[in-house]
Amino acid sequence: MKSLTIFKIKSMKTSVLVLISTVLITSCSTFEQNGKTKILLTKEINQIYKDSIFNGFAVSVVNESGALYTEGFGFSDIKERKKYTDKTIQNIASISKTFVGISLLKAQELGKLNLDEPIEKHLSFKVFNPNFPNEKITIRQLATHTSSIIDNTFYLSKNYYLKPNQNLNNIKLNFDNEQIFNQPDSIISMGLFLENILTKNGKWNKKSFSRNKPGSIYEYSNIATALAAYIVEKATKETFQNFTNKYILQPLKMSNSGWKFEDIEFSKFSRLYENPTTPLPYYEMVTFPDGGFITSASDLSKFLTELIKGYNGKGSILSKESYKEYFHPQLSASNFTERNEQNPYNESYNVGVFIGFGYTGYIGHTGGDPGVLSMMFFNTKSNIGRIMIYNTNFSDKKGNDAFYKIWDLLEKYQSKL
Repeated sequence: MKSLTIFKIKSMKTSVLVLISTVLITSCSTFEQNGKTKILLTKEINQIYKDSIFNGFAVSVVNESGALYTEGFGFSDIKERKKYTDKTIQNIASISKTFVGISLLKAQELGKLNLDEPIEKHLSFKVFNPNFPNEKITIRQLATHTSSIIDNTFYLSKNYYLKPNQNLNNIKLNFDNEQIFNQPDSIISMGLFLENILTKNGKWNKKSFSRNKPGSIYEYSNIATALAAYIVEKATKETFQNFTNKYILQPLKMSNSGWKFEDIEFSKFSRLYENPTTPLPYYEMVTFPDGGFITSASDLSKFLTELIKGYNGKGSILSKESYKEYFHPQLSASNFTERNEQNPYNESYNVGVFIGFGYTGYIGHTGGDPGVLSMMFFNTKSNIGRIMIYNTNFSDKKGNDAFYKIWDLLEKYQSKL
């Protein structure tokens, strides 16, 4: 019996050793295959980069567990030949709105506001559509772009301000002849800007409201987004920067992200370009919550991973109930005058709480600002998401084709990473 027991123990040890060896061989094989896949993906993206349509950009593929692939391409500063990496930071335009949605639901969790409250509850100035003076605008309507608040020409001409103390030699002071970069000493607060745009006696209030009844029609609005963030400030008695830092950035360890230049390490910030040969000045926005979030592909990957987890009931920064509300399609066909059923990555087919839905079910957001192009979506079936952040604008078919070709390459390789 003794020898039999010893034999059994020896046999078990042998089995365990064989199992460990098999696992190690499989792991090494998988790791090697992943390495080859990343090399091939990087090579194919570099081939597109050689066409010099974009000066610099970074991409990422993530799942519930984290980043599967992050890589930077080209240059964050062409003149200085500074490489664009996955740690390079820049503003990401309207993807920023997804943070406003999370903030609204966190404030609601904390009992500071309710999405179905009228906005007047949290404002010291009156905001109403003069075409429907008796209709109250709600926070939910802001979050679903149905408030009837629209962006007027002053949004472009009064919203962008130059970073102080920068060299402006050979730098354009407007973008696309519409968006003006104002002098830094003339900047005003977000509250005063909104008051000037939205109130009856505001000096920039021309065409700030549509002729549609609040709550009826989807009309994408940056101003409404900024107003929602301002309401978060008023309801919580914290600046929007502090609130998002406390409840989003710190918990997700997004240490290289922020809303203002003073929040980040500026040496990592990319130069932005109107086209491959035309640099733009460093700027920030009065209505920064609607498009001014500064981050890297690496940091934003952490946020997208959290969104995928949240969609599946495993998120950490909001409750399951809040995530259900965040991702719940809020509108119906009757809320749209037109819907894009061609581009699955157009977020205007339906919306959650400041997050978009493509017609095929992809969830996320796109972004565009002076010198910025960005895209962030995840597939609810595969639970895999993709991110692209660019420091160069384009306005032609060649640029559009290259942009989506890189996006499609990420999808082509994502299941092998």
